[in-house]
Amino acid sequence: MHFLKNMEKIIIKNLGLISYKKAYKIQNDIFEEAILKKLKGENIEGSILFCEHPHVYTIGKSGNRNNFLITEDRLKQLNAEFFPVDRGGDITYHGPGQIVMYPIIDLENYHLGVKDYIYLLEYLIIDILKDYGIKGEISAGNIGVWLETETIRERKICSIGVKVSRNITMHGIALNVNTDLSYFDSINPCGFTEKSVTSIRKELSADINMNELKEKIQKELLIRLNQLK
Repeated sequence: MHFLKNMEKIIIKNLGLISYKKAYKIQNDIFEEAILKKLKGENIEGSILFCEHPHVYTIGKSGNRNNFLITEDRLKQLNAEFFPVDRGGDITYHGPGQIVMYPIIDLENYHLGVKDYIYLLEYLIIDILKDYGIKGEISAGNIGVWLETETIRERKICSIGVKVSRNITMHGIALNVNTDLSYFDSINPCGFTEKSVTSIRKELSADINMNELKEKIQKELLIRLNQLK
């Protein structure tokens, strides 16, 4: 649990390796409770959940099922699951070696609109990547963090998908760190057919300390939220 000056309480929960279904229930329960409190005029505690998921493919409410390229039998062979979810964006993959962060916060407390919130998440990761000597970028018209945009080598390193109701957020980011990228071969990631995906490990040819990186992301997000109060 963390407290910042001039800011409501922010509760940090590290859920470890947890199924997507269980993590979704945890964050949805917090999300719904926050909405109820807001409707009653009560103070809302912000929450930030960190976790990794076993192999799972998720698709947003406006996603195209044709971007899921494998059969149910192949899904079982990969020891993976498939879930439709209530976020924006198309299909993506979550798995071990990927840092997933789910902030559940009231954007009104930080004077943020939805687009500005997405920019905050994108630039958070871009700045974190600088610590590893990686130049992250925003790709015009595409949400997330990319490398070498507007080139034939353009590739995605971090996915972002959010849901916002009454200015309260749900879902968040998935940063490929030590991720097994072969699982992306079973989908058109985020609906793209001509762009690839990458990870910090692939870019640096070295395993990354996940806990250290998670701490960096957590600390930097809290600092940026505090600055917006």
